[in-house]
Amino acid sequence: MNRYRWRTFGLELVMLAVALVVGFPVYVLVNLAIRAPSDTSSPLAPTTSPTLDNFTQAWQQGALGGALINSVIVTAGSVVIVLAVSALAAYPLARATARWSRGMFLLIMLGLILPFQLAALPLYQTMRDLGLLGSPVGLILFYSGLQVPFTTFLYVGFLRALPRDFEDAAMIDGCSPLQGFRYVVFPMLKPVTVTALVLNAIAVWNDFFTPLLYLSGSTQQTMPVALAGFVGQFVTDWNLIFAALVISIIPILIVYFVLQRSIINGFAGGLRG
Repeated sequence: MNRYRWRTFGLELVMLAVALVVGFPVYVLVNLAIRAPSDTSSPLAPTTSPTLDNFTQAWQQGALGGALINSVIVTAGSVVIVLAVSALAAYPLARATARWSRGMFLLIMLGLILPFQLAALPLYQTMRDLGLLGSPVGLILFYSGLQVPFTTFLYVGFLRALPRDFEDAAMIDGCSPLQGFRYVVFPMLKPVTVTALVLNAIAVWNDFFTPLLYLSGSTQQTMPVALAGFVGQFVTDWNLIFAALVISIIPILIVYFVLQRSIINGFAGGLRG
C-alpha cells in the first residue's frame, strides 16, 4: 500500500495553487458577465443577484450571431481539409523510401520555417483577383494551406512509429494502398488526429489578424474581430464585454466536453508513443 508522504502533500499544494491561478481569471470573467451594470461592488466579490441580461444585450448589440456562424464554418471547414490533406500526404511520405520522399518532406517543412507574413501581400492580391475577399471561403483556403505543414509533420512522425504489419496484411488480402490507409491505417491514427484537431481548431478559432485582413470592409466577421469591435464600442460597459467573451468561449467548451475522452486518450496515446 502506498503511504501518504510529505512529498505527496507538497505536490497537492502545488497543483492546488496552479488550479487557483488558472481558475481565478475564469471566476472574474463569469462573475462580471452575470452581474448587473448597476452593481459597483468589487470584481472579486461574488455576485449576489446574477442576471442573464448581459448575454442577451451582447448578442443583439454586438451582432454576435453571424460572427459565431462564420467562425464555426471557417474553423470546421479548415480543420476537415487540413486533417484530410495532411493525413493523405503524410502516408506516402512516411512509407516511401525513395529520395523524392525525403526531399518532398523537407519542402513541406519549409512552411514551418517561413513566416506567413512574407506572403501576406501576394496572398491578399491573389484572393482579390479570385474574388474571395470578404468571404469565409477565402479564409478556409488560407488556413488550409497555413496549417498543413505542421499537421503533416505530426502525422509523419506518428506514422513512422507505427508497424507496417497490419497494412501489409491488408495488401495481401487484396486492399489497394488507398483502401489500406482508409480502413487500416487511419483508424490507428486516432491519437494524433485528435491532437491535430484540437491544436488546429484553437489556432483557427482564436486568429484575429487574418480575418481582419481578408474580411475587412465586408459584413462578414469572425468572433475575434467582432469582439474587438464590440470592446471599442462598449469600452465602459465591462459587463457586456465579459458576457460577449463568455459567448465566444462556449463553442470551444462544448467541443471539449463532447470530445473530452477522445482528447485525453489522444494526448495520452501521443505521450506513450
